[in-house]
Amino acid sequence: MGPQRIVCLTEEPTETLYALGEQHRIVGISGFTVRPSEARREKPKVSAFTSAKIGEIMKLEPDLAIGFSDIQSEIAAELIKQGVEVWIANHRSVAGILDYIRRLGALVGAHERANAYADELERGLDDLMQQSARLPRRPKIYFEEWDDPPITGIRWVAELIRIAGGDDIFPELAVESLAKHRILADGNEVVRRAPDIILGSWCGKRFRPEKVSARPGWDAIPAVRDGELHEIKSPLILQPGPAALTDGVRAIANIVQAWATREL
Repeated sequence: MGPQRIVCLTEEPTETLYALGEQHRIVGISGFTVRPSEARREKPKVSAFTSAKIGEIMKLEPDLAIGFSDIQSEIAAELIKQGVEVWIANHRSVAGILDYIRRLGALVGAHERANAYADELERGLDDLMQQSARLPRRPKIYFEEWDDPPITGIRWVAELIRIAGGDDIFPELAVESLAKHRILADGNEVVRRAPDIILGSWCGKRFRPEKVSARPGWDAIPAVRDGELHEIKSPLILQPGPAALTDGVRAIANIVQAWATREL
């Protein structure tokens, strides 16, 4: 049977449960949820990322709450005090996302469907990596998840950039799980590393390429010089769930392919 009344504190469990046909178990979702679109219409929104409507959640009588990362530890602690069972996942890699899908499926008694779904996603990534390996050149890529202060280096994003045919210019930051440890103290380091492409996904607001281009000294960056500044919508890439492994990585791959095959 498994849990019957699940509150999803972030987006990725909602998308995964819908993909597995287990959406009937969901009684509440994150207000940031956009995938799938029907979830916003069907389910009450009871949390943000760093806050939650504990009283509203308790009215839903959940038997499980699912969230992500240490950032939600205070929400988790409050729900635990209220007697709710809580699972806070902390996966940060592509392999971790695939394992998360398998574990969530097992938790709701859908392990066979979850394994098949994860296998399908993994095959798609393998196919994309083979395609990108045939590109004539690989771009250096700077990915920015926030602008003030500049934050970069999400591990699964760095891995997806590599799968899509590029190379993240800050691979050393991918080992850091907390955003505060991935802040760029020196914006000139981006200039020195000279990315060919800049990807922006500013959580909760629109990426502004003109603001990035206007940063002091950034006009010397190849990506700025050539107009290669692109937005990846945050719901596609900033959550460690199915979206990142499908539409997110494909969005990156399309940008990389256009860059790699254009006439010099």
